[in-house]
Amino acid sequence: MQHFTDVGTFEAETKAKYRERLRVPTMSLGTYSIPAGAEDPQKPHQEDEVYFITAGRARFTAAGETVGVAAGHALFVPAHEEHRFSSVTEDLTVLVFFAPAESV
Repeated sequence: MQHFTDVGTFEAETKAKYRERLRVPTMSLGTYSIPAGAEDPQKPHQEDEVYFITAGRARFTAAGETVGVAAGHALFVPAHEEHRFSSVTEDLTVLVFFAPAESV
């Protein structure tokens, strides 16, 4: 059995931070923390991705569309699509699911 702990806790100090929590061949799960006012430096991924916002507020841009996000929102980003969080007004904590597991 695979298990993980501390999912959803805010970890970033002054910059965005991703931490993998679980990995199996078909998927991986991590937490992504972005403090208020920080930039999101991520690049497109080779895997499909689902974000679930657990805390905070920001804007999210993908496929030429920008929306406001907050706790409880879920987002899907297909592999290779440019995307990012911006205008983080409250410390943001996000569960991130990759399928298949994120390539390292």
